[in-house]
Amino acid sequence: MLTTRHGVRPLGAADLPAFLELAGRDPVVNVFAEHRARTTNLEPRWLGGEVWGRFNGGELVAACHVGANLVPVEATEDDARAFGERALTRSRTVSTIVGPHAAVEVFWNTVADAWGRPREVRWHQPHLEIDGPAQIAPDPAVRRTVRDDLDELYPACVAMYTEEVGVSPELGGSADLYRARITQLISRGWSYARFDEGRLVFKAEVACATAQAAQIQGVYVAPERRGEGLAAAGMAAVVEMVRAEVAPAVSLYVNAWNEAARRAYERVGFRETAEFSTVMF
Repeated sequence: MLTTRHGVRPLGAADLPAFLELAGRDPVVNVFAEHRARTTNLEPRWLGGEVWGRFNGGELVAACHVGANLVPVEATEDDARAFGERALTRSRTVSTIVGPHAAVEVFWNTVADAWGRPREVRWHQPHLEIDGPAQIAPDPAVRRTVRDDLDELYPACVAMYTEEVGVSPELGGSADLYRARITQLISRGWSYARFDEGRLVFKAEVACATAQAAQIQGVYVAPERRGEGLAAAGMAAVVEMVRAEVAPAVSLYVNAWNEAARRAYERVGFRETAEFSTVMF
């Protein structure tokens, strides 16, 4: 049902063309939302949530993915405020609010009093893109992972997630679900790593992708091998493989304080195109 005051309602399969047109205004920044829309057809039973749309004169002008991740799509500050006011009509079910800084900040300021204290807020996360060849030589030892790599890969994924997010992905008995997610990425050909004498020293994954863009997640170098340039050369290899076989543009977002990672990405040729923010519960 349409929320008359704000012109906001849940989208469905019939809205998919309009949603894809909206997300296509910036297909790299909006890669997560477009990936989710294409793989679920905007059906709530597949989304595990909803996608809200805001309309003006019958035209879809902004959207908001509301699942485990809440992600504004092409939302102005006014749109973000309207989505926040709709969110206040229900209890919080999301674990993360993430997306372009201005929209996330306005949304969060709208719901903060009702949604409670977050576990962590990361306001400044440069969003980086590369749509051409890597600017340094790729590491030739980086390859796609296979199922036989899982016993070595999975602990590295857990370590990276725990280090980055601050909690283990296995928390609350979620180990089987997380292992299934890593296995799915391997099966898709979206998991990349370098192994030295059977030990993982670098890894990264494609989190989501469309025909236009792929978003990288989970970049990790074994602690004892940091400072050797493995991240830059490894990411150069990932960029080359992803651009050749997945999508022509590669993106990621990084914490502003992670200067080592930012230097590595800059060496590869990534450039900042937006600023993201993340609110975590």
